Amino acid sequence: MPPARADQKETTPTIHRIASGRVKGFSRDWSLPRQIDGQSVMAEAARSTISETLRLRLKGANWVGTSICPCCAVGCAQFVYAKDGKPIHIEGDPRSPVTQGTLCPKGAGTLGVLLSPERISQMLHRARHSDHWEERPLDWDMERVAQLTKQARDKTFVERLPDGKLVNHTVGVASLGGATLDNEENDLIEKLFGGGLGVVSIENQARR
Repeated sequence: MPPARADQKETTPTIHRIASGRVKGFSRDWSLPRQIDGQSVMAEAARSTISETLRLRLKGANWVGTSICPCCAVGCAQFVYAKDGKPIHIEGDPRSPVTQGTLCPKGAGTLGVLLSPERISQMLHRARHSDHWEERPLDWDMERVAQLTKQARDKTFVERLPDGKLVNHTVGVASLGGATLDNEENDLIEKLFGGGLGVVSIENQARR
């Protein structure tokens, strides 16, 4: 039998130490042996190395506000917790008669969407035939939208049908609302686009 190498003699105790450490960690963090030993599952037996380092997600929050999940037409109510003006946690609002504080996976991920580095936080404009986006101030964009809306309405506005029926409408402009719009906002949209501009195609994600 060949003699043991020097590195082999050093490796064996190391393996034993690793195995011993894993056994101790297993017995320390697995609650079953402690439950068998008589410890309470609601107290000592539930503690582990990881649980000792856990802290409340809301620790340090100095402001809480309400919001509505923007992901679908249900409009789940949310609590938004913030620290120094920055959101740190979002959860369901238990006062909601519809969801009673629950959120789907999309709603539960609202904070990640809100704080994503990929989220666009400024107005962007890409000119016709351009290959890149340019930052523009909000006032410039609002004026641009108003001009294009008027241009499309004037070009496609129909006062009367061929049979002489008065319609005063346009099919060149459409309005699509989101789930976070409340009834009052939708009422204003209906009055502005429908009664004011004569827009026929008015839809909302929530289908109020």
